[in-house]
Amino acid sequence: QVQLVESGGGLVQAGGSLRLSCGASGGTFTGYDMGWFRQAPGKERTFLAGITWSGGVAYYADSMKARFTISRNSAKNTVYLQMSSLKPEDTAVYFCAASRFPGRRQPDDYSYWGQGTQVTVSS
Repeated sequence: QVQLVESGGGLVQAGGSLRLSCGASGGTFTGYDMGWFRQAPGKERTFLAGITWSGGVAYYADSMKARFTISRNSAKNTVYLQMSSLKPEDTAVYFCAASRFPGRRQPDDYSYWGQGTQVTVSS
């Protein structure tokens, strides 16, 4: 059974950086896309970035491209989200997800989800 476990969240001051990790287990991820989403209280879950497991090709929500970088380490079965120049409005629960479909940005296209990790950015 596929399991995704996020880590690396926490409290950071505005302007700071964090690197989130997503450990994947329970399956072979060749052919999958891995994505990062976030959800703030009272708001919808939104796409941030995705990456193909096999080729490591990354794609981003336009608004995140300048500050967030997604990467993966196939040997460690881990996907990362490097976040910089964080702002209070980046405060949210951040989720890792896996999809069998390439290039997708909608939560409904992702079959597997982690439990989320809280990121809080103080002003």
